[in-house]
Amino acid sequence: MSEIPPIDPVDPVAAWPSGLVIRARTSADAEGIAAMQHMPGFRAGTLRLPYPKTEDVQKFIETEAPGSVSLVALMDGIIVGDIGLNRFAGRRAHAAGIGMGVDDDYHRRGIGRAMLGEIVAIADFWLNIARLELTVFVDNVGAIALYESFGFEREGMHRGFAFRDGRYVDALAMARFRPE
Repeated sequence: MSEIPPIDPVDPVAAWPSGLVIRARTSADAEGIAAMQHMPGFRAGTLRLPYPKTEDVQKFIETEAPGSVSLVALMDGIIVGDIGLNRFAGRRAHAAGIGMGVDDDYHRRGIGRAMLGEIVAIADFWLNIARLELTVFVDNVGAIALYESFGFEREGMHRGFAFRDGRYVDALAMARFRPE
């Protein structure tokens, strides 16, 4: 992985865990991200499939849409989290979708909170995005609580949203709206 110097948090009220580094994602991160995506808990909370290929992750990183913001979280030089923001176009340019995941061995350590805080701060203070949207599986109680703590609200239910581990799983549609 290329060495990118750590920066101070963009989030004005950030309280990052000791030793955490959050920086822009690069194509050199593909191997670490693929390893994280292969973890059972990571897969259960996302739409990732088993056995991700590093090449596929690298291609995804290299073909990201203009205007997207993608970050990784590192502890001791190891990728332990990944988050992305993708702005919509046209009449939905005021909105963006986000997706994130944390390494199975690093849950409940404040990494997800730190990454989400950075993305929300970038959306609010740098991109003037009024609406952030996401989907989250209904059984991902910790993630739902995290999102609600940032002002995300439940807007609806996607029945049978995805096929996971031999069955269909529902997901919540959540959004955070920051009016002008």
